[in-house]
Amino acid sequence: MKILVATDFSAIADNAVEYAAALCRQFNAKLIIYNAFIVPVHAANTLLTAESFQEMLEKNQGKLKKCAETVSVNYGIQVAYEASYSFVEDELKNLLLKYEASLVVLGMSTKSLEQDLMGNTTTAVIKKMKFPVLAIPSGAKFTGMKKILFACDVLQGVPAKVLEQVRNLSSDLHSQIEVFFVDEKIEELRNSDSATLAIDIINDGLEGVTYSHKNVRSSAVIEEIGKEIIAFQAELLIMVPKKYGFWASLVHKSKTRMLASGLEIPLLSIPL
Repeated sequence: MKILVATDFSAIADNAVEYAAALCRQFNAKLIIYNAFIVPVHAANTLLTAESFQEMLEKNQGKLKKCAETVSVNYGIQVAYEASYSFVEDELKNLLLKYEASLVVLGMSTKSLEQDLMGNTTTAVIKKMKFPVLAIPSGAKFTGMKKILFACDVLQGVPAKVLEQVRNLSSDLHSQIEVFFVDEKIEELRNSDSATLAIDIINDGLEGVTYSHKNVRSSAVIEEIGKEIIAFQAELLIMVPKKYGFWASLVHKSKTRMLASGLEIPLLSIPL
């Protein structure tokens, strides 16, 4: 197993690297640390020579190498590193293919949450890319994931491949899962054929792990998820991004700010 983490050497990114390293130690996985080199603003405003640019690039490469070596020693894991002068989303796709990584880890700023879902870069990666992304809020530390909250749109159906990933993660971490669904008409839909079929599919997909269901009638999706994180004492929130419906309600900025104020646990986005 290989895990890819992106860093810009900020405090938030450093925390994400530490979290990813702890995950790698847990899963006996290899870590790849990636940095998208950006020319500093003060340098960008001057006429850079090729020599000056190369010097900055090499200095950045040295910083990344030192980071990788330190993480490798501290966590007792294999660590590789990559740096490039390119767009983060483009290079992440290339590195995922190159290393056959199964997960991308990114830092998550609560201040950026108020502007968009999880910060500009993290948001763009989740919206555009078709691979699992683990967003780590500032200050979050990996101490295991004994309780996982899987917030999903039950009535829209959950693909078998997503359920398989959730089941495997729960099995590897010996975690308890709660499948959580929020809807305005939950009472009317609870006994419908479509709801019954959806629950049956989830039951089959999560067979072999400890899990439970909880449905809440409400139009306030964000608030209910935030409350359930606290009530269930979840250590990880899993969601499936969709273009419409359930996911669309999350990217509405006013609701997103509500989630930002209470989301202190990592968010794992599993694409369809």
